[in-house]
Amino acid sequence: MDETIADSLIPYDEIVQEALRAVVGRVLGQVAVSGGSLPGNHHFYITFKTAAAGVEIPPHLRARFPDEMTIVLQNKFWDLKVGEDGFSVGLTFNQVPSTLVVPFAAITAFVDPAVDFGLQFQADLPDAPAEPHDPAENDSPEAPRGQPLGDGSNVVAVDFGRKK
Repeated sequence: MDETIADSLIPYDEIVQEALRAVVGRVLGQVAVSGGSLPGNHHFYITFKTAAAGVEIPPHLRARFPDEMTIVLQNKFWDLKVGEDGFSVGLTFNQVPSTLVVPFAAITAFVDPAVDFGLQFQADLPDAPAEPHDPAENDSPEAPRGQPLGDGSNVVAVDFGRKK
């Protein structure tokens, strides 16, 4: 019996990534429709590739986060708009208001620590080593921090080891 696995002609990994990113879009869309208020203790950590196509962030943020950035949607955000391919949101960084535009394809992680839920994605970028970056500073320091995801969490990681 031949134990080699044939390459699929169906791009399952891309289809799954797209479906999971639709979860992020649906959740953000529900928040946008509700006027931007998050129910209960829900809050989101969204990590994205700053160099991905379609990402629009101010130059000072791009210089500070050349590879990847994590934002927090919890207390102080405004103008959340969700489209078919991404979202935009207003946030404050070091007391400077900024508008960010993030395509869903640029997102590498979405976490809601209030319910121990998280998704991780593969970004479609040329292979480059990740650069270290500073933690997010767009939310008030008195805001409660989410608990780190531990054993038994609902994190879904999808990595099909796409051949190039």
